[in-house]
Amino acid sequence: MSVLRYIANTKTRFKTFVANRLAVIHDATTVNQWHYVRSEDNPADCASRGIPTVSKFLDYTPWLDGPEFLWKPESTWIQPVDPGNLNLENDKEVKSNLAMTLTLSSPKGLERLIEYHSDWKRLKASVGWFLKAKDNLKSRISKGEENRKERSTNVSTNMCLTPNILERAERSLVMFVQRLHFPKELEDINTKGVKKSSPLCKLDPFIHDGILRVGGRLSNSEISFDAKHPIIIPKESKVARLLVEDAHKSAGHMGKNATLSILRERFWIVGANSYLKSIISKCAICKRYQSPPMTQKMANLPSERLEPDEPPFTRVGMDYFGPFELKRGRSSVKRYGVIFTCLNSRALHLEVAFSLDTDSCIDAIRRFIARRGKPKFMRSDNGTNLIGAEREMRESIQEWNTDHIQGHMRQLGIEWAFNPPTASHFGGVWERLIRSVRKVLYSVLHEQTNRLDDEGLITLFCEVEAILNGRPLTSVTDDPNDMRALTPNHLLLLRPGEHFPPGVFVKTDNYVRRRWRQIQYLANIFWTRWIKEYMPLLQTRQKWLQPKDNPKVGDIVLIVDNGPRNSWNLGRIIEILNKKDDVVRVVKVKTGSSVLTRPITKLCLVLESEIN
Repeated sequence: MSVLRYIANTKTRFKTFVANRLAVIHDATTVNQWHYVRSEDNPADCASRGIPTVSKFLDYTPWLDGPEFLWKPESTWIQPVDPGNLNLENDKEVKSNLAMTLTLSSPKGLERLIEYHSDWKRLKASVGWFLKAKDNLKSRISKGEENRKERSTNVSTNMCLTPNILERAERSLVMFVQRLHFPKELEDINTKGVKKSSPLCKLDPFIHDGILRVGGRLSNSEISFDAKHPIIIPKESKVARLLVEDAHKSAGHMGKNATLSILRERFWIVGANSYLKSIISKCAICKRYQSPPMTQKMANLPSERLEPDEPPFTRVGMDYFGPFELKRGRSSVKRYGVIFTCLNSRALHLEVAFSLDTDSCIDAIRRFIARRGKPKFMRSDNGTNLIGAEREMRESIQEWNTDHIQGHMRQLGIEWAFNPPTASHFGGVWERLIRSVRKVLYSVLHEQTNRLDDEGLITLFCEVEAILNGRPLTSVTDDPNDMRALTPNHLLLLRPGEHFPPGVFVKTDNYVRRRWRQIQYLANIFWTRWIKEYMPLLQTRQKWLQPKDNPKVGDIVLIVDNGPRNSWNLGRIIEILNKKDDVVRVVKVKTGSSVLTRPITKLCLVLESEIN
C-alpha cells in the first residue's frame, strides 16, 4: 500500500532513492495502471519469503497463474488508492522541507551572533552574508523561477560582499546595541530630551538615519560628518570591545591615546578612557612584547638559614665563579673558583677547581670536607642557571653527571638539593658573597705586576677567604664601649680577644681535657650575639614586598632566555611546583618541543587561563 501511495502522489518530495524509482515509473506508466494486491495473493512473496519444500512450490498455482482475482471481471478488483486520502506526514521516505527565516531583528539571535565572534570585521561579514541571503531570497521570490538560469550566471559576482552590504551590516549592529542599551534615551530624545541623569546628557545626542550620534559642539568644523558626530556605542556591549580591539590593531598596538584617536574618527564609546585601558592591558600581542617577568612576594628564609648552635658549615651553599687566566710555562690555563658558604654564620671557604668536569667538582668538595668537616646539607644552583658565567663554563656544568655527584654525597651522608633552573635569585646567599669575592680579588690582582700561577692563585684565595670571614655581620658603631661587630671568624677561630669577654676559668681548665669548656663558652657567646644582633637584620624584605596573583595551570607565558625577546618561546603552564604559604614560585611549562621547570621570575604572562 505504501508504494501505491508514493506512485499516486506527484507533489510530495521524496528522498533520493525513492524519488529516482518514482521518476522511472512515472515515465513508463500512468497512475491508473497501478492496482493493489494483498500479501496473501501476491505471488512475488513466495520468491522473497521462500517456500519450505519443492512439493509445496509445485502445488503453488499463483506462481504460474497469478493472483486469483485477475481471472475475474475487472469490476470486482480492489479499486486504486485515492491520492486525496494519502497521509505521508510521518513517512520516513518523505524529504523534509527546509523553512528558512531571517530574524536579524531578533534580540536573542543577533546577540548570540555577536557573542560568537571575536573580531569586528568578521562580525560585519557574517551579518553581511545574512543580509545578502535575505536580498537573494527576496529577489528570487519577486522574479520567479523563470529567471533561475539568468541568476546562475551571476553566481561568481554574488560570492563577495560589497561595501554597501558591509555598511548595512554595521548599521544593523549599531542600531541593535543602541536599542538594547539606550531604550530610554531613544524614547526621550524626540519628546522631552535626554535626562540629566543619563550618561549621554553631556554629548547632546541626536538621531540621524535611525542611529544615535553625538551632537557636540563641532558642527561648524570642516571635518567629516562621522568625526563631527560619531556614533554612540555603550561600553557594556561586546561590540564596544570589538571596536576597541580593531582600533588597537589599526594603531599598530600603540597606547591608549593612539587607539582612542582612531576609534573616535567614527565611534564614541561612553567612558572610553578607562574602558580602553582595561582592554589594551589584556592584549596578548602587547603582553608578548611588553609585559615584564612575573614577581612574587619575597619568601621567608628557609629553616637552614635560621638554625643556631651548630658547628660552622653544617649547612652549606655552593657555587662556581671565574674563570681566571693563569701562567703555565709559555702557555696559559683556566682555573675556576668554588665557593662554599655556611648558610647560618655566613662564613665562606674558597677552593680552586682545575677544570669543570664532574670529577673536579667532587675533588673540590672532598678538599672542603677534609678542612671544614662534613656538612649535613648542601644546596647549589642547577647547572643551567649560571647566567653570569662564560658560555664555556655554563656548557660544561650542564654536562655534569649530577647523579654521580649526588650518589657520592649520599655515600657521605650528605643531603644535596638543587635550585630550579635559571633561578639564580634562589641562591642569593652565595651570589652576594661571590660579588664580594670578586671585588676583593680584583683589587688584590690589580696590585700584581706578574700573572699568577697555580700556587699564587691558591694563596690569593686563602687571603681573600680570611678577609671576608673577618667582615662584620652586624653594624659597626662609633661608641668605644660597644663590643666589636660580630664576624664569621669569631665562630671559625674561637679565640678570645678584646671583643669577647674573658669568661671565668680555673687553672685546671687550661689542661687539654678541660679546654672544651673554653671553646664551648666562646661558641655560646657567638651564637648568643648572632641571635640578638644578626637575626633581626634578616627580618625586613628589601624588595618584592607585596604578594602578587599566582599563575595558574593553563596560563600562556613567554619564557625568558638570553636571546632577543622576539625569539623567546611561548609555553603553557601544566603544573604548579613548590607551592608554600599559598604562593607559587616554580612551575612546569610545556612548550612545542619539551617540558621545562622555571621560576615565575623567568616567565612573562601573556594570556590568563579561563579555568578557575
